[in-house]
Amino acid sequence: MNVPVVSADDIGWLTTEQMIEVDRVMIEDLHIELIQMMENAGRNLARLALERYCPTTVTVCAGSGGNGGGGLVAARHLHVAGVAVEVVLSSAPERFGPVPAHQLDIVERIGVPVVSSVSPSANLIVDAMIGYSLSGPPRGRVAEVIQDVAAGASPVLSLDTPSGLDTATGTSFDPHIIADATMTLALPKVGLRDSTAVGDLFVADISVPPSVYAAMNAGPAPDFADSTVVHIVE
Repeated sequence: MNVPVVSADDIGWLTTEQMIEVDRVMIEDLHIELIQMMENAGRNLARLALERYCPTTVTVCAGSGGNGGGGLVAARHLHVAGVAVEVVLSSAPERFGPVPAHQLDIVERIGVPVVSSVSPSANLIVDAMIGYSLSGPPRGRVAEVIQDVAAGASPVLSLDTPSGLDTATGTSFDPHIIADATMTLALPKVGLRDSTAVGDLFVADISVPPSVYAAMNAGPAPDFADSTVVHIVE
């Protein structure tokens, strides 16, 4: 895949607390709504999936929060691109937040099937189950889906962070996703650095103004002028 490469030492890295503040500033102060950031994330994720893996079949594993909503946006874009997509939910639909529920409604309306288990024959698994809000080992349904993914041989592309990895500390809980690649958002989180669960690390633009990072002394964002996704290398 031909995307710009940036050194990990030349960009800022966010703590989980800083990323929470970025999201707050975007929504409350700048009125850049969650649905707009989610659309940017999902579109970039679909693009990375198409260009890196050229899949004909994709299973999107989606959680009930913002991470899952981004995965569902990616499912829509992949479907429109002609990929055979199916969605596996790691949480009951009634537990979805309003914006992710809206994205789920869309994929159902356009005919993307929601199935109960991960296909062992998918060319690619998109992991969009748990983002930076992880607090302890995954349990229940999400743990079951993570274990199903781990039991298969399909490559995994994770959104923001591999599910089960703590973005604050880099701790990989049991169970957790081991990704072939991870596309994080805005700026990379410190817990992703040096984690063997992350695979190749990319970062995608979700339209955060540079002034937001400057206000928290977080370091510079990558140059997204030529591409809204860049590859981070050590």
